[in-house]
Amino acid sequence: MTEPFLAEIRLMSFQFAPKGWALCNGQLLPINQNQALFALLGTTYGGNGQTTFALPNLQGRVPLHRGNGHTQGEVQGEQTHTLSVAETPGHTHTVTGTSTQATTPVPGNTVTLGTSVGAAAYQVPEGFVAMSNGSISPSGGSQPHPNMQPYLTLSFCIALQGIFPSQN
Repeated sequence: MTEPFLAEIRLMSFQFAPKGWALCNGQLLPINQNQALFALLGTTYGGNGQTTFALPNLQGRVPLHRGNGHTQGEVQGEQTHTLSVAETPGHTHTVTGTSTQATTPVPGNTVTLGTSVGAAAYQVPEGFVAMSNGSISPSGGSQPHPNMQPYLTLSFCIALQGIFPSQN
């Protein structure tokens, strides 16, 4: 392997950081022992900037190139998400009924909305009436669902030693 640039990030197919590298897991490092690395990273990924700075934390994250409104070190997104009513598309659930009382009982937690008419599936009523407030209720479990694209888990490592990169 050629000598890396200091702070270069590479993907590894094994589960540890090789000598001279560290896993990109957000760990804090002392500035006084890593001055050149701190000169490149600063507090972009955390730390107090006086005695510590943090390595990037790519655990459960997808790297995104900066630009188009995204800044270096920005962290967004979530692995699971619970939709709120405000996030669902607008839609309606039309329910109509008739003032004619149904004649065939249906067992269970069912609302009957009309008159039994033999073999016909339903009868178009002559006049519609409003349903009671309890006729339709919210549904869904309000539980988080996975919010991740297909993935392959590898180890991101950052070079703790290497060539200091030149901007020229």
